[in-house]
Amino acid sequence: MYFDFLISKRPVSLQTRKTSNLQAWKQYVRSEAAKTWTGQIFSGQDLQLTLIYFYNSDPVDTDNIIKPIQDALIGLIYDDDLLIADVDAHRRSLSGTFDLTLCPILLVQGITSGLECVYVKIAESKPLEDYL
Repeated sequence: MYFDFLISKRPVSLQTRKTSNLQAWKQYVRSEAAKTWTGQIFSGQDLQLTLIYFYNSDPVDTDNIIKPIQDALIGLIYDDDLLIADVDAHRRSLSGTFDLTLCPILLVQGITSGLECVYVKIAESKPLEDYL
């Protein structure tokens, strides 16, 4: 079981000097997730957060976009971000080449839009040996 959604906007870095931009970003992320989230809140199980950030130019540091997105989903998708045991984060240029036949539909939509976006997927964590 997993939940995925697309954030159709350039991400805001945790390192931004304007905290108001960071708060607005978190609210935007939460509202985008809430548009399609219909499940019960995850509680008491380890989760994996997967992020794929597509950019046009001057990308944001991948590690600095994780925490704001993770925090935005507390109380909506999971009851505590402590449940995020695994993080898988990627950054790719939209000018790259992709095999769209292997991608989830939301990821295809993000890539084909040509606009900066972040694909987010939350799933149950796998056993450690599955990551090795």
